[in-house]
Amino acid sequence: MLSTMFSEMSGKIPSNKSSRPLGRIFAGAVVALLMVPALADEALPDSNGGRYTFSKVADGMLRLDTQTGEVALCSARTVGWACLVAAEDRVALENEIARLRSENAALKQDILSRGLPLPPGAMPEPPAAHDNDITIRLPDNADLDRAVSYVGQMWQRFVDAVVRAQKQMLNKS
Repeated sequence: MLSTMFSEMSGKIPSNKSSRPLGRIFAGAVVALLMVPALADEALPDSNGGRYTFSKVADGMLRLDTQTGEVALCSARTVGWACLVAAEDRVALENEIARLRSENAALKQDILSRGLPLPPGAMPEPPAAHDNDITIRLPDNADLDRAVSYVGQMWQRFVDAVVRAQKQMLNKS
């Protein structure tokens, strides 16, 4: 059947048995192409060195964005695949991180107050900066002199440009 279909596509009807191996090759290629999607269902996407890593779950695939930490559930839909971002309570995570940092700082301070050394790799906490402390550096006389000089140079360039424009207008008339 496949050999007759191939011969109809090529417009020639085989007159001998020499075209049958070609039909078998064609049939083998069709079978191989039909098997590729079935094999692809079992394989995970290549995530070596990429931005995303994938893990197979019952409902589809979990996608982890290695740059942002965002997790999404990817599953087959009516038309293609879709990935829905998993909900997370970011505020709760940030609060827990802040709590652990302050607890860590308190423990380091307690260790240092007892005269004991910190474990290897642990650094003492830097002095805490107060959010209300704002330091403004006011310009000194040298800064003011540079600013006045700069404004004077800009003014001179502007005046020179106006004079050149006037000369060009007078030459054209």
